[in-house]
Amino acid sequence: MNPGSSTSTGQASAPRAALVWLVALSALAAAAAAQAQGAPQGTVYRCPGPPVLYTDTLSAQEARDRGCRTIEGAPITVVQTRPRPASAPATPATAAPAAPRPPEARIDPAEQRARDSDARRILNEELAREERRLAELQREYNGGEPERRGDERNYQRYLDRVAELKAGIARKEADIAAIRREIGKLPQ
Repeated sequence: MNPGSSTSTGQASAPRAALVWLVALSALAAAAAAQAQGAPQGTVYRCPGPPVLYTDTLSAQEARDRGCRTIEGAPITVVQTRPRPASAPATPATAAPAAPRPPEARIDPAEQRARDSDARRILNEELAREERRLAELQREYNGGEPERRGDERNYQRYLDRVAELKAGIARKEADIAAIRREIGKLPQ
């Protein structure tokens, strides 16, 4: 990039242009050092590993030892990146625990009891609905021998419905157990 070339965001600033020239000069200096070490001028190596390293400062022997490949004839663009500050967490999982809530953000105990009461009522209604559906499925399943319907002249179709009923019963039982666990977590 030339210092006078424009970018998509406007003209390049003077400090950025100086940085680009500095990078170009350091690359030339590195190439001169590589030539002094015996590497042919202009040989750039791509070395594997996280992160992938593009360098022209290695000798041919060092490049072979590290498993680097030569890059010839391809123009190389140098992009400057800013390192992350050491104090900033890399991911939310590594973030410090949240600070306690300020007093005005806390919920009134009476309001929390009302919320818990509503949650318990909703879960109990859902539990009753799921238990009714489980009873219906068990009646239809009839201990593994449900009545054959008229559209089940093919025995395989009957067996498929029996398997679906059995799987449905297992799902409903798991759902009921999960609802009961949730109810158990609520404060009395």
